[in-house]
Amino acid sequence: MDGRTADGGTADGARLAARFEADRPHLTAVAYRLLGSAPEADDALQDAWLRARRADTTGVENLTGWLTTVVTRVCLNQLRARRNRREDPLDALEPDASLGAAGGDPAREALLADEVGVALLVVLDTLSPAERVAFVLHDLFATPFDEIAPLLDRTPAATRQLASRARRRVRGTTPAPTGDASRRQEAVEAFLAAARGGDFAALFALLAPDVVLHADARVGPSPVPVTVRGAETVARGALAAVARARFTGPALLDGRIGLVMAPYGRPRLVLAFSFDDTGRIARVEIVAEPDRLRETEIAVAGPGQPELDH
Repeated sequence: MDGRTADGGTADGARLAARFEADRPHLTAVAYRLLGSAPEADDALQDAWLRARRADTTGVENLTGWLTTVVTRVCLNQLRARRNRREDPLDALEPDASLGAAGGDPAREALLADEVGVALLVVLDTLSPAERVAFVLHDLFATPFDEIAPLLDRTPAATRQLASRARRRVRGTTPAPTGDASRRQEAVEAFLAAARGGDFAALFALLAPDVVLHADARVGPSPVPVTVRGAETVARGALAAVARARFTGPALLDGRIGLVMAPYGRPRLVLAFSFDDTGRIARVEIVAEPDRLRETEIAVAGPGQPELDH
């Protein structure tokens, strides 16, 4: 007997295929956090499977760990190729156009972004490939540094330093506001939830009667900056931006709670909020101009932040 199954495959091949399918959710989660795009993660899994099925797994005891390594190597190659190309095909697109620019299912993409955290995806996209792999595998998937190090051709100590640098970027360098910061974050998250849900009454209740919204010229559709006033007008404008809200999440913007819209992990605009003495939103500043976006430090906000090791 040569170990072949009834369909002509090998017992090891059948074991590998079964393990791959069982681990698909985990492998997809790893690939998505490494690449920040559902279509790219799907492609990485397909490539990883083609590589895995050609390998001899006879002596592999921990197939899940081995498959995670294969997927990570594929993703690392993609990240390095992306960085070497210095390309960002979404840069030339307006915010609304970019929502469907990467292909795939926008609804699925938005769901995955919500699950991971839009702000986290934005910060991950600023990391070097090695930093991203070290941080994602260790801080998000509890992989020991001595298992990550060979993937990066680094020592465990150097790999720990990579993750530490990435962690500082995720947290941001500007201290978050104290005092009523939690209440303000709740208000911003409620604003986003109401906009997504089309709840005019909830939006209206969150806004000060004389609230002012200012949007720069890149926000669109007007080619000039726009300023609108009043709770009813601002609330109706938020309801009209439901497509953008799908790719939007809470973030710290220079240490202050706000929202970032980032389809596929690439920031297209941010919303900064100011509050009156009653805790209602008094001003909304929407920024989409590339230079101003680049100057804004975006970090993960509040309890949605992943548990980060030191």
